[in-house]
Amino acid sequence: MGANSPHTRQSWDGAETNIRLPSHGIDSPQIDISSDDDDDEIDSIDTAINDGGTPGTRVAAPLMAGHRRFPSADDDIRASDNESENGHVETEVEKPVTWASLPKKGQLAILTFARLSEPLTQTSLQAYMFYQLKSFDPSLPDSAISAQAGVLQGSFTAAQFLTAVFWGRLADAPWMGRKRVLLIGLLGTSISCVGFGFSRSFMAAAVFRTLGGVLNSNVGVMRTLIAEIIAEKKFQSRAFLLLPMCFNIGVIIGPILGGSLADPVNSFPSLFGPGSTFGGKDGVWWMQRWPYALPNVLSAIFIFMSVIAVFLGLDETHETARYRSDWGRKLGKRIAHAFTRTPKHYRPLTRANDDDSLYLEGNVGTWSAPSSPIRSRAPPLPRPHKRPGLKQIFSRNIVITLLAHFLLAFHTSAFNAMTFTFLPTPRAPESSRQGWFHFGGGLGLPSARVGLATAIIGFIGLPLQIIVYPRVQAKLGTLTSFRMFLPFSPISYLLMPFLVILPRIPWIVWPSFTLVVSLQVISRTFALPAAIILVNNCVTDPSILGTVHGIAQSISSGARTLGPLLGGWGLGLGLAHNMVGAVWWALAVESLIGWFVLWSVHEGQGIQPAKKRVDEEEDS
Repeated sequence: MGANSPHTRQSWDGAETNIRLPSHGIDSPQIDISSDDDDDEIDSIDTAINDGGTPGTRVAAPLMAGHRRFPSADDDIRASDNESENGHVETEVEKPVTWASLPKKGQLAILTFARLSEPLTQTSLQAYMFYQLKSFDPSLPDSAISAQAGVLQGSFTAAQFLTAVFWGRLADAPWMGRKRVLLIGLLGTSISCVGFGFSRSFMAAAVFRTLGGVLNSNVGVMRTLIAEIIAEKKFQSRAFLLLPMCFNIGVIIGPILGGSLADPVNSFPSLFGPGSTFGGKDGVWWMQRWPYALPNVLSAIFIFMSVIAVFLGLDETHETARYRSDWGRKLGKRIAHAFTRTPKHYRPLTRANDDDSLYLEGNVGTWSAPSSPIRSRAPPLPRPHKRPGLKQIFSRNIVITLLAHFLLAFHTSAFNAMTFTFLPTPRAPESSRQGWFHFGGGLGLPSARVGLATAIIGFIGLPLQIIVYPRVQAKLGTLTSFRMFLPFSPISYLLMPFLVILPRIPWIVWPSFTLVVSLQVISRTFALPAAIILVNNCVTDPSILGTVHGIAQSISSGARTLGPLLGGWGLGLGLAHNMVGAVWWALAVESLIGWFVLWSVHEGQGIQPAKKRVDEEEDS
């Protein structure tokens, strides 16, 4: 064997590696590492020279810097013992996924804060919508008010249905990107909220609700952002759960906030009424003229705070637009650095991200790589890419998945709208009840009690989402858990109208209401995130991810337009014809149809992350 005879053996990734071992007496020992496998996943090799004590002898030793150390013969033996049947080396058993293990927590927190603003506004509004519509024209009957509430709910989602695909296409456009579309949506929601609060007629309220829907595409864009921020499939169950979780948080806070702050002159006369602390002699004049403006103003302030958070802290994730200069993000980093003390740090050893040989030369502990052109931080020119056609986008599985998504959004949105109208509707006289099916009226709850009743939905759903859902979903899988828990919804819809025939005793009505609502909350806790994950995993091309989520939001918005509209119309007919349960039972049939559709759906693989990914910048 010569002085520099190559020794060939299997490395830890299965490729043949040639190692030239230096002989004694060589002043500049050379270790030449070359691999036949161009897809080697090793990011870097950090080594130092350790003087072994014998003159002229130097030994390469691993640097413990948080990276893989240089493999030894023992490593090769252990690797060969752990090889799987397909020739790949099995890694250590993965740790179970927890909330703390989610990557990019800062980015997810900003998205959660921005998403929370919308359900907080919606649920706050629904707590007093019946009374605000009644204030526009007190002469209207309850059935007309119910129909108007359905129109207001439908106008927002109808506008989303018409524009969501357009905003999804803009989010996929390199000159626009995800972040800009999200900012436009949040600002539009804020303007719509203020205008609705200061409306004096049903027509004005409908115009501002429609304007908010035209400019709002937040849900589809946020789903796209989460899909690109969280690339690994094992984190999906928790990452995509954040958006439905925000709804339950909004359901807890929103109704209480809206119900307590609506008509503040009468709710808090000592603070805002005549002769009060803030009202002076005549009371706060604008609260008297616009009694439902205060909760809308507070909601608009909250949304504007989320706009600032997105502008300063959210990173663009579009594959091309992410390299564009973002002066809002730069400003956010400057503000963050101004309030944090930057510790002194030492420059780490340079890491080689390629397979070039490393040459150890000079004094002990120094090394350098062969000279190579400096890599530019600018992105490479994009390759010509032909977007998939309609046949690939609308495959059979995608169409069936979107159909299931539509049916789910229809009955959940109809349930929400009908519940907020059903609770404050006055009770019908006892003499109007005829048998088990011919009865009318609602529960007759005041505004504050409506807020409490709807907050129960959030108090039940939130712990289910945080604690129960991730564990059950990890054990059963997304599609199986979807199929198993969806039938709880039709059971809830069948029982809901019978609450009006119970004795008017609080300790009977409230536990019964909680039980019926719990069934629906359990169902949608598993159904809503599962529907999002199934839609996301139908996409295999990242260039159309925003478009597909825009289509899904458009379909969902169409369902959330028809749900409240038909639900409010059916509830009005039921109140007028003394058969309020008919619309609830029809909703149960619709949800059962959606359950049958699920048995034709299969879960796709989604966009698979690349084996090697070099991050352009770290998450601050």
